[in-house]
Amino acid sequence: MIARNPSLTDQVKAHLKERIVQGDFDEGRIPAENDLASDLGVSRTTIRDALGRLEQEGAIYRRQGAGTFVNEPGLQIKSRLEDIWSYEEVLRDHGYTPSVRLLGSEAIGADPDIAQSLGISGGDEVLVMEKLFLEDDVPVVLTFNRVPLQHLNAEAGEPTDAPIYAFLEANSDRTLTYYLSEIIPVALPAAEAGRLEMAPGTPALSFEEVGFDQDNEPIVHATSFFRDDLLRFRLIRRNARG
Repeated sequence: MIARNPSLTDQVKAHLKERIVQGDFDEGRIPAENDLASDLGVSRTTIRDALGRLEQEGAIYRRQGAGTFVNEPGLQIKSRLEDIWSYEEVLRDHGYTPSVRLLGSEAIGADPDIAQSLGISGGDEVLVMEKLFLEDDVPVVLTFNRVPLQHLNAEAGEPTDAPIYAFLEANSDRTLTYYLSEIIPVALPAAEAGRLEMAPGTPALSFEEVGFDQDNEPIVHATSFFRDDLLRFRLIRRNARG
C-alpha cells in the first residue's frame, strides 16, 4: 500500500541518499552501521534495512572485508521503474523544475481492450483524465488515466492535477498498490505529438499500465508518453547466478 507518511527506514534511507549525492562521505566510504545508528539516533536494524534498500537500488555496494562504499555508476539511476511515483518526482530527480496541467477529463464508453484490462463490460463508462507534465514550459510527459465510473463515490470530486493515487484515495474506497506495466516504443500519433510539441511519427517511449488495488482488482488503465530527448530511464541488471 502507499503510505502517506514515510516509515523511519524510508526517512533514514532518504537522508543517507541525500548525503551520498552531496558527497558527504570521505572517499565514498559509508560509516559502520553502529556509527550511523548512533549519529542518527535510530536502531542498527533500521540502519541495516535502509542500507539494504540503497544497495538494492545500486546506490552503494559492499566489499567483503573492506566495508560499504558509494556506487558512482548506480547514482545515474534517477527513478526506479518498479516504484510507484508521480511524474513530478521523476522530473525533479532528473534536475528539472516540474509543473503539471490537467488538460481535460471526460466520461466515455470503454473500448473492448480497455474494458477487458479493467474487468468491466465493453461500453461501461470510464473517467479519462489527460495530464501534461512540463519542465518550466516545455512538455515532457503526457498521460491518460482511465478509471471505471462504477468504482468512484457518488459524490466524487472533479479531477485535479493531483497524482492518480491521491485522486483514487479521495474519491473511492480503493488504494492503488501496484502497476502491471508494459514498455512500448511508439511513433507518436498526431494528437499526442502536438501535446508534446513534437513532429507526428517521432519515436518515443510509452508505458501501458494497469493499476491494481488493495484487493488485487484492476482500478486504473494508464497510458503515458515520454519525450526521450528530455527524459531517459536507466536500470541495473544483476547477474541472477550471483
